[in-house]
Amino acid sequence: MRNRYVDLLRAVAIIRVVTYHTLGFAWLTVVFPAMGLMFALGGSLMAASLDRSGPKAIGRRMRRIIVPFWVLGVFAVTLMSFWGGMEHSWRTLLWFLPLDDPPTTENGGLWFSQIWYVRSYLWFIIASPVLLWVFRRWPIPSVLVPFTVLVVLWETGHGSGGVVRDFFMYAPAWMLGFAHHDGTLQRISKKILWPACLVMGGIGLGLLLHSPGPRGYDLNDAPIADTLWSTAFLLVMLNAAPAALSLGAATPAVEAINRRALTIYLWHEAVITFVRMVGVWLGITLVGGYHSAVQLTLVGVLTAAIVLSLGWVEDLAAKRRPQLWPLPKRSPAPRAVEQPQPVPA
Repeated sequence: MRNRYVDLLRAVAIIRVVTYHTLGFAWLTVVFPAMGLMFALGGSLMAASLDRSGPKAIGRRMRRIIVPFWVLGVFAVTLMSFWGGMEHSWRTLLWFLPLDDPPTTENGGLWFSQIWYVRSYLWFIIASPVLLWVFRRWPIPSVLVPFTVLVVLWETGHGSGGVVRDFFMYAPAWMLGFAHHDGTLQRISKKILWPACLVMGGIGLGLLLHSPGPRGYDLNDAPIADTLWSTAFLLVMLNAAPAALSLGAATPAVEAINRRALTIYLWHEAVITFVRMVGVWLGITLVGGYHSAVQLTLVGVLTAAIVLSLGWVEDLAAKRRPQLWPLPKRSPAPRAVEQPQPVPA
């Protein structure tokens, strides 16, 4: 049985990511820190899989990520080879097993800049048996230690990106996902948790306001502020999970987004770049006022077209029957059996 609250949060996170990447509104990173939430939900689902299947869950989760990524990899390597003059080496194989950032061309970097998330997600899947063991023995240190390492990396000039930085930046969120699965967060009193989150989130926002990045008050440019604010946000959102949305089927739109979340994430950057490129070719402005709404609409329509065209690969990866429309067929509600009427004497 699926958790409708988790599905709703993931759907909102995906929509927020696409909207932010399309319009570039820095305030969206503060209003809804989607990436931390996506890693937290991933940690929760991974813990559930490990408890249910043990180490076999690693292979299953990796398959569900890798197979749709292969489709993108074939497209990316073909496009950059014939259009961008991509030089091939052994690192080209990272387009089919992205344990590190795969090579791109200058233009390809715009089309496929989202790959870091897949790379980080795979490392968390691989490390999850050890991380879950550590969390269940030392829950608080397992969250604090990665954050401490992140601070050290940032202060020593090694916190601008890459495999190591991203791992320690999102490890606290992944651990909070474990806590959500185990029910730990739900047992913490709101009288204790929410004031602590207010202080933590306040410090994060204070750091952001004090030292804005090149894109202004964008949390993506401030890893320490991002982690503090995202952690506070996650604690509140996961602690406040309403019982009414715990189990059961989600609404059709939410369920469709969840079943195609990876396809949407993998392809939306390429769609955005394509839309902007066509706008330049046609001399059409796509920024400002209703022009931004037009751009967002075009991105949504083209992303939906890709979902309908390629989303069925996610079904194959999950060993489900492939479907063009990403919704399971609902079983009709059982009809009441009509009782025979007594025969009059």
